[in-house]
Amino acid sequence: MNKQAPTWGVVATIKAPAGDILSFVAYHLELGATHVWIYLDAANPEAKAHLKPHPQLTVIRTGDNYWLKTRGKKPPMHQPRQSYNVRHAYNRAKKVDWLLHIDVDEFLWPDQPITQQLAALPESCLVARVRPAEAMASLDEEQIIHFKTFIADKSKRDQIVKDIYPNFAPYLKNGFVSHVAGKMFLRTGQKDMTIKIHNVVQNGRHNPGQVELSDAALLHLHTTSWEHWSKSFAYRHQKGSYRDELGSATPENQGGLNLHKLFAHLAKEPDGLRQFYEEVCVASPELTEKLKAYGLLRSHALELVQKRQKHFPEFEE
Repeated sequence: MNKQAPTWGVVATIKAPAGDILSFVAYHLELGATHVWIYLDAANPEAKAHLKPHPQLTVIRTGDNYWLKTRGKKPPMHQPRQSYNVRHAYNRAKKVDWLLHIDVDEFLWPDQPITQQLAALPESCLVARVRPAEAMASLDEEQIIHFKTFIADKSKRDQIVKDIYPNFAPYLKNGFVSHVAGKMFLRTGQKDMTIKIHNVVQNGRHNPGQVELSDAALLHLHTTSWEHWSKSFAYRHQKGSYRDELGSATPENQGGLNLHKLFAHLAKEPDGLRQFYEEVCVASPELTEKLKAYGLLRSHALELVQKRQKHFPEFEE
């Protein structure tokens, strides 16, 4: 008798336009998610109206009352709010065998059916990590998005990054502007799980039984255009993925800077930030050829609008 295929779900804490939220949800429903939990970090009546009636969705507005009842007060930084919300969903995720915590700009892309990959994991595996692939801004209007992928070989990683990004290699982990840790599928129903954004601790054990899903990627739309990057920059620099508390690719005592300090320096130079963006974040022919030569380029059409229209046909942007 064949073992029943494992079920999986997604949880996200989101502050974004309604169209982006619905596209994110529709994409993962289309991929086969059994259930999706959405924690609205800001009021979004339009998105909530479309999400609430759907039988595969749970939508929670995390306003002052929510935080008063659950935590006593609202955490000022979004990272603790995310961590709390994923724990809140995990404790209620009775409908799925695995729960994946991601953001509204992250899209799971399995190269083999995700249920097949999850079914192959040993019982001792409580954490399955999906490494990111970071989007680059396109130079044209085509639907294909180009991504730089995670460099799995640690022994070659630094040299590869130096070859691809000659001016900024010391400041880039894996050649990425955002996180390289990826996100995790968590096996549900486990006790004493302390869940953070990128890691889990259970009774002193970090990421118990962790396995990396080598046949899946987390497509991260961290940068889609100069306008998008510029608009997000101030928040990311102060509170997000470029904040000062995060470490650097090269230790500062060896001449490195973290991205917070690097960007603060570049912002003082004429076109300093733009030079960084053009070399690191744009899918130029030169960069894509370098990535392709190392086997680090992947390109996909996410078809977000089509999937949103299928699952939420009444939504009009």
